[in-house]
Amino acid sequence: MPVVCKDSMGMPYEITLELRRDGTPYGVVGERCGWFLSRFADAVAQARDGGGEGTGPWPDPDDRFPEEKGNGELFAFRYMSRSGAAHGGELRCQLRTIPVWVGGHSGGERRAAGEWRLTRRAFVEAWGSTGVGLRAVLTSSELADFVNALVAEAESRFSGFVPDENAATGAGRWRRRR
Repeated sequence: MPVVCKDSMGMPYEITLELRRDGTPYGVVGERCGWFLSRFADAVAQARDGGGEGTGPWPDPDDRFPEEKGNGELFAFRYMSRSGAAHGGELRCQLRTIPVWVGGHSGGERRAAGEWRLTRRAFVEAWGSTGVGLRAVLTSSELADFVNALVAEAESRFSGFVPDENAATGAGRWRRRR
């Protein structure tokens, strides 16, 4: 359940994600992550389109993701207390390369020729403050749908709010529309 604020240009930038499992809250993460999520959704779409640099080693669009950091992490959101301690939940996405055997089979009397094909998948993991976690393995298309749904939900929740007179300068607050 995102909570969102937007900048003066209408771009989401300040949302917090409330993690739920079977309707039960179990963590809060990502303070002020809306701007990042909006840009990340665009980066996933660009990577799926080939990014203007050809397809490289990933001919299947479902294997194309934005460039990751050195450890394969695409994003990580944690709950940070005012003291800077991380607790209360985590949502992270890591990119992993997975070999898959294609063509041919290994059963029976004969072995047909085949080959290993590398695929890439996003491992999205959500952890609550109690240590309970969930994992989803997503193609780039599924990851794009997930992130776009987060941003769309945040924007829909925001539609009932209007800025006060100081919000254009960044000093104001948002209040519920009457």
